[in-house]
Amino acid sequence: MPKMKTKKALRKRFRKTATGKLIHLGAGRGHLMTTKSRKRKRNARGKSVLALMEQKKLVNLF
Repeated sequence: MPKMKTKKALRKRFRKTATGKLIHLGAGRGHLMTTKSRKRKRNARGKSVLALMEQKKLVNLF
């Protein structure tokens, strides 16, 4: 049986931590930034850990 290929779209959007969790960038930073408040933009900054149930769906595609 051939090896499963890595889903390249997932590889670009998520990163695996040393403990096996998936990290992703927060949504809502792509465009229309002038209409969003300073607080909203500041809170959208940074990375967050993917929810456990979502992680179970994606972890074998890496």
